Amino acid sequence: MKVRVMMAGVIGAGVIALGGAALAQTVPPQFVVSGKAAEQIQDFTTINLATAERIAEACERLAAAEGVAITMMVLDNDGNHVYSDRMDGQGYLNIITAEMKARTALMQRAPSKFVMNQVTRNPNVELQRIQLGLFPNSGGLPVVVNKQMIGAIGVGGSAPRVPVWSDEICGHKAMQEVLGASNVAPLIEDLPRPQPPAPASQTPVPRFATQTTPKTNVSNPEWVVGGRGAANVFDGNQISLAAAKRIARVCRDFSASRGGGMSLYIIDNAGEIVHMERMDGQVFNNIRTALLKAQTSLESRVPTSVYTAQGRNNPAGQTRTIAQFEFFTNSGGLPIVVDGQMIGAIGVGGGAGGGGDENCAIEGLKAVFGEHVTLPVYPAASAASGGR
Repeated sequence: MKVRVMMAGVIGAGVIALGGAALAQTVPPQFVVSGKAAEQIQDFTTINLATAERIAEACERLAAAEGVAITMMVLDNDGNHVYSDRMDGQGYLNIITAEMKARTALMQRAPSKFVMNQVTRNPNVELQRIQLGLFPNSGGLPVVVNKQMIGAIGVGGSAPRVPVWSDEICGHKAMQEVLGASNVAPLIEDLPRPQPPAPASQTPVPRFATQTTPKTNVSNPEWVVGGRGAANVFDGNQISLAAAKRIARVCRDFSASRGGGMSLYIIDNAGEIVHMERMDGQVFNNIRTALLKAQTSLESRVPTSVYTAQGRNNPAGQTRTIAQFEFFTNSGGLPIVVDGQMIGAIGVGGGAGGGGDENCAIEGLKAVFGEHVTLPVYPAASAASGGR
């Protein structure tokens, strides 16, 4: 509701930036949620997983060719996460600003650069824009097909070299590749950013970097961030994007084979999103609970099914677990422990077609890490009574 209220306050500027209002048009079904999944969410105009994934992968490919890393966030029209990747070596600011840019584009119905240019022209308006929840930086773009907005993307993480490269250029080129150039509005003007007057004396700014690549404790270096990426975040034991995406693919197939859907988050040891996806037809509860499960397993270092069982065995104990620790006590969250080393956490919501959220996560972890991964073990009595 908050998102929609803020949209109403700034929608006029977005309409101007996109070239005028238009009645909703028919969107080609390959770009949006359709069929039973659309009926389930009562919306035939929201970006589907396949399109979000293709845009993200196109932008990541462009970034890799430039020798840089980016974070991509894709939102639907309601502001829910649809798909997200953070390339190896991305830190907190790179990751969080991608979402802030996407939300700015969603609320404005216009590129986040529109807000940046407003602030460039008049710095006095920046506080108001921030109070509205807008982020005055380029890299956020609405996803519009046949004059119908179906979502928004945000790209963060790389230093701009306009007009050759920027987060915005990456996202713009990726959308042109996936949606077709005719469905992607031209980039708006880049205004020169005024430089503040230099102080009489410069305060020294420290440099904080290491020339040593952090070492990993896992047997396969492809499972974790390594090289320059690991040096950037001073951590050799963060799950890699490649491993996270493989886990998600197996879980996705597990769910689809049962005729259902799932939402999935994989987060690193700092709690930042490494990979996220929600299959078509997933609603807010499915999406949100997946994140809460991943966060609970990260903080507690145990599967969330531990708290599910404890709650059934001792309902009174849930007061402390839920209210004081703020844990989410439904099964489907697992710490990702490989060769005895925790490298992240996974949370799955949505039921996985009746196969079980935890089972969906387990299938993905087993497929990628094999015997190297630690998995929950259920006593025979609990297993016989449907323990997971």
